[in-house]
Amino acid sequence: MDSGHCGVFMARRTKRLWTDEEKRSICVQTKAPDVSVAQVARRYSMNANLIFTWLRDPRYAPDASADPYAACFLPFEIVDRPMHDDDRAAAGPVPSAGTIEIDIAGGHRPRISGAYDPEALARLIRGLSG
Repeated sequence: MDSGHCGVFMARRTKRLWTDEEKRSICVQTKAPDVSVAQVARRYSMNANLIFTWLRDPRYAPDASADPYAACFLPFEIVDRPMHDDDRAAAGPVPSAGTIEIDIAGGHRPRISGAYDPEALARLIRGLSG
């Protein structure tokens, strides 16, 4: 008699238990501009239908009147690349150490302390304001 398993081991599914705070955080992320529920679900390796279930639950659904992005950290990276002599001449002098704070539409306020790469700063500002 055949049991139907053919000697193949089945991968065991594990059920992830999400805290209420994690659920709220994930639901808030779905309200960001140009972000879909499917994108957030992929970020956490979960099914989008679960997030839709949480969004219908008043305990986890983000408050529509509150601005969830009033204060947040934006991940970014400035990659250090070797600079050649002709690059240095084109870039000009690196500004002296200090602090620069820039208010950008949308509520972003990057603060740069110390010496910085003007090109990298320009790319960052274009990325935040675009």
